[in-house]
Amino acid sequence: MDSSVFELLDSINVTMNAGGMNTINIVLAFVMFGVALGIKPRMFVEVFRKPKSVILGMCSQLVLLPLLTFGLTLLFGKWINWSMALGMILVASCPGGNISNFMSSLSKANVELSVSLTAISTALCVLMTPFNFWLYGNLYLDIASVRADVPQLVIPLWDVFKTIFILLGIPLTLGILTSQYLPKLAGKLKKPMQWFSIIFFVAMVVLSFWSNRVAFLQCIEYIFLIVLVHNLLALLTGFSVGTLFKVPKADRRTLTIETGIQNSGLGLALLLGTSIFAGLPPHGGMLVITAWWGVWHIISGLSVSGLFLLSDRKKK
Repeated sequence: MDSSVFELLDSINVTMNAGGMNTINIVLAFVMFGVALGIKPRMFVEVFRKPKSVILGMCSQLVLLPLLTFGLTLLFGKWINWSMALGMILVASCPGGNISNFMSSLSKANVELSVSLTAISTALCVLMTPFNFWLYGNLYLDIASVRADVPQLVIPLWDVFKTIFILLGIPLTLGILTSQYLPKLAGKLKKPMQWFSIIFFVAMVVLSFWSNRVAFLQCIEYIFLIVLVHNLLALLTGFSVGTLFKVPKADRRTLTIETGIQNSGLGLALLLGTSIFAGLPPHGGMLVITAWWGVWHIISGLSVSGLFLLSDRKKK
């Protein structure tokens, strides 16, 4: 691959002062609070009554997707550089996106299963996001450093854990408590908070790349192909797991959507609003991969939902 593309990508670097980082952190906390408003403790009780599809969904999203993404970064070889690979691993390490519930409803999937999977993956991301990113990020860097001149970096597991615990753990707990003890308030806040989440993500993408828009537009075709393949892998992982273990059709659709739609807004907020990645060299590849994934998975989610509905019509 032409190294000039990598140089162009890594020239995209967004810096923020302490005030900007704190603002993003506070807004992200509100976003995660909004996600938790749809989570009720009884959902976790239902998991133990019918655990098969939930267990498969968790394995698909939290275990298989990061592992297969790591394999894909190695398979891409010289087609990507280390910052793009870490961006892919970061996205795969994030929990399910909160629009997955809407996509499941649209495609006549199992919405209850979708909400349960989103709730559990979001709760577990306090542990799994830093662990998967630390594990596969360092593995990739160890292997890549043998083949190419890649900076030897150590991703701080404890720092990532502390940051995610503060940004996610506390707001999630407050959101679940609100949903349980103040259901009327939770019901009124849920939809406005969902719209706020979408607006927040779009604003982050626009503001982050506005000063780098020329470089971003010059490399978007290349990034489009990388994210397309990665997202297709995620969707096929969920679909294959559901098919292999013969879960009901509605459950299989949910597994496909839940594995294919990731909370890339969290990844972008971690990149821009925390000091976790401050020690890295310019990481434009991570930013672009994470940002474009958030745009693309909305398009792919709607497309997959349309295919599911078209399949139903043909059978009728």
